[in-house]
Amino acid sequence: MSEVSVGPSKSPVPSSGEYTALAAIVRDSGLLRRRYGYYWSKLVLVPLLTSALVIAFLLIGNSWWQMFTAAAFAFLFTQIAFLGHDAAHRQIFRSGRWNDWVSVIVGDLFVGMSYGWWQHKHTRHHANPNQQGVDPDIELPVIAFTPEQAAGRPAALRWLIGHQGWFFFPILFLEGVSLHASSVRRVFAREPVKRRPVEITFLMVRIVGYLALIFFVLSPGKAAAFLAVQLGLFGFYMGMSFAPNHKGMPLVLPDAKLDFLRRQVLMSRNIRGSRLLDFVMGGLNYQIEHHLFPSMPRPHLRRAAPTIRAYCQDHGVQYTETGLFRSYVIVAGYINRVGLADKDPFSCPLLELRQTPALPMPPPKA
Repeated sequence: MSEVSVGPSKSPVPSSGEYTALAAIVRDSGLLRRRYGYYWSKLVLVPLLTSALVIAFLLIGNSWWQMFTAAAFAFLFTQIAFLGHDAAHRQIFRSGRWNDWVSVIVGDLFVGMSYGWWQHKHTRHHANPNQQGVDPDIELPVIAFTPEQAAGRPAALRWLIGHQGWFFFPILFLEGVSLHASSVRRVFAREPVKRRPVEITFLMVRIVGYLALIFFVLSPGKAAAFLAVQLGLFGFYMGMSFAPNHKGMPLVLPDAKLDFLRRQVLMSRNIRGSRLLDFVMGGLNYQIEHHLFPSMPRPHLRRAAPTIRAYCQDHGVQYTETGLFRSYVIVAGYINRVGLADKDPFSCPLLELRQTPALPMPPPKA
């Protein structure tokens, strides 16, 4: 499926009132109201499904069939992480305290990811998506997202950087280990972490208890294979869910000034698909709607998309959506072009606007 960019159909002068007007439309449509039944059912299922998998793991015992159990754990942990992401964005409860505690419990205790670390990183990403020097999601040690980053890598890594588009997806199998390591490093670092004692306790119970369970039931060789499968698939699933959303979309220069509507829409890409895809990707396929309204409950994102798409078209704001596999092709192609030091990457033009208001930009080349 090909990438489709809706807009610009007009070229009005952007104003801060555009987002305010859109927010009023969305609010009046009831799309920001809480979905307690939806989320309570998921919260109840978290301990039930986790317990069911642990029981299955104990019953199967020291067998290579546990590799299928490892894959099931990877899927379940990713789905729980999506739920923690929703809570971190205040999608579940009106109370910020309740949302925080849900994120801490499901993130630290069930998944083994620090909520404090995730919140610190993800908040900066939402505030400045794809902005160089600010968005942590485009400042990675192993992947270059600009020719300048590629040129700054050590000469010994130049060949790998030149072919990084092909290594990007295999590298995602290491993302699970990276997420756990970053979480542990953050809670023990000197940087401020709210509820540090609680997070340390939950993380240690989750990580140490999980490892003890695995090595108690499985022989060392099978335990190592189990962890490789579970952590690898968990990281790959997480990476494949987040990668299509902004990679290969316009980058923003460090000193650029953009109004909120354009900052969020122009740098994000939606992924078309069925409700099954909505479930598998945890609603992240509606990245434009999520970035415009982070507290919108996940089940409302699909309903909001037609309204926001039409609003962007009417106001000359490019709204980009594509198929899932097409998005992966775009991401890999863009990253490869950057690695080859292409000064004008074919799918990710730099947004050079430095003054507000920002002007609508032409569709990116696919």
